[in-house]
Amino acid sequence: MPNDTQEPGRGRADDSLGRPNFIARTGLDTRARADALQDVLALIKSADIDVVRIVFVDTQGLTRVRPIEARHFAQAARNGVPFTTALFAMDSANNIFQNVFAKDGGFGRETMGGAGDMLAVPDLTSFRVLPWAPRTGWVLCDLYLSDGARCPFDPRYIMQTAVDALAARGFTFVGGVEVECHVLKLVDGRNDLDDCTQPPAPPAVTALRHGFQHLSEYALDDLLPVINPIREALIGFGLPLRTLEIEWGPGQLEVTLDPLEGLAAADAMIMLRTAVKQVARRQGLVASFMTKPGLPNVFSSGWHLHQSLGLADGSNAFTAADALLSETGLHFVGGLLTHVRAGTAFSNPTINGYKRLNANPLAPKRAVWSHDNKAAMLRLIGGPGDSATHIENRSGEPAANPYLYMASQIFAGLDGIDTKADPGAPLDDPYTQATKELMPTSLAEAIDALDGSALYRKTLGDEVVSHFVAMKRHEIGRFNAYVTDWEHREYFETF
Repeated sequence: MPNDTQEPGRGRADDSLGRPNFIARTGLDTRARADALQDVLALIKSADIDVVRIVFVDTQGLTRVRPIEARHFAQAARNGVPFTTALFAMDSANNIFQNVFAKDGGFGRETMGGAGDMLAVPDLTSFRVLPWAPRTGWVLCDLYLSDGARCPFDPRYIMQTAVDALAARGFTFVGGVEVECHVLKLVDGRNDLDDCTQPPAPPAVTALRHGFQHLSEYALDDLLPVINPIREALIGFGLPLRTLEIEWGPGQLEVTLDPLEGLAAADAMIMLRTAVKQVARRQGLVASFMTKPGLPNVFSSGWHLHQSLGLADGSNAFTAADALLSETGLHFVGGLLTHVRAGTAFSNPTINGYKRLNANPLAPKRAVWSHDNKAAMLRLIGGPGDSATHIENRSGEPAANPYLYMASQIFAGLDGIDTKADPGAPLDDPYTQATKELMPTSLAEAIDALDGSALYRKTLGDEVVSHFVAMKRHEIGRFNAYVTDWEHREYFETF
């Protein structure tokens, strides 16, 4: 029956999405948010938006999306948009690895049981109009449980807690993205039903040109028909693009962004990968942020994370007038080196990432730092009086979840500041330091270190670390059970 007490224009359809007025349970129901919503609704109207993609980022760093009709966005912002909690029980191949129908869903929380709903609440400041998809909006969300509490497994929430921990000490995080990827021509999408396995058969690809001409102008000009649409999409998406250039191998590109503060630095990496992959596919190409694709003659790709801390007055906490690095910066570096083995689980969270670490002459091998020597894991850029002084972590892989990668760096660096960790003097020749600690040589090694990390269990939470460890050990178990081509060739006929 009709409800005569409903306010004008608010019928049942206006609360058909999510939970009625869910933001009242979260503390988000403020005048500032209401004003921001009006601005977004005005943009939706002026841009003639039809569909809005409601997006959150899972543990793997992948975007999960529910597209809603734009006319429902106001209630999505008020009520949240439901996603099943089972999405956090999926590994990198979308295999569910725990009992999601248990009372606690395998998460140890009854509010996540039965594969029920969590609510994605749009962060209105992240709303964008997609420049490559007609009349389509896009917005990142924060995840809440049904009782109004934040979802502890939400990577964006984990990054927010790290940023808050910095703020409590008077710092802001400043992060700059420098990331490589491969863009290759699609030959066969492998869409036959026989190929629709879990995970599916990878597409067949070929190079756009032969490569191995690092920063060649001729090669760059040859690839402009591919590069320009990506460039325009990145800028149109609101990203502070600095460079988009060709890298070493065939089809390999590098993108760098201007430094951004706090959560925006991690959001930017999600937006970058989203734009590059989707725009490439619309051109009949495949963009991959996998570290080392199983293709002949390709080079490994890395993600170099540039980072420093800002102070309330806008100055750089890493800059010293008469030294390479301030005391704060030195201790931050000390913390990164102290917790490097556990932290590598976040900077390199895939099995494939370790085909680059310790296996590539251009990738770090040992937990050392240097002044402007790219062989080191941590490279100091800048020096006395340089306001742009910062640390470049060269160990990361492009597939890393940016929220977990950056948050893990922040918590390790803060621990270094708190304990006054001493990194020693920067090394002039990192390759000769045989006595320094090796980087983990496998994901299993890094995960074991994370499992025993008191720091990350304290800062990220026991349940988050245990969940991440369980997920990655499940993936490692699947890998170890797989009979590789090498094994078959090596043993089948001989034995």
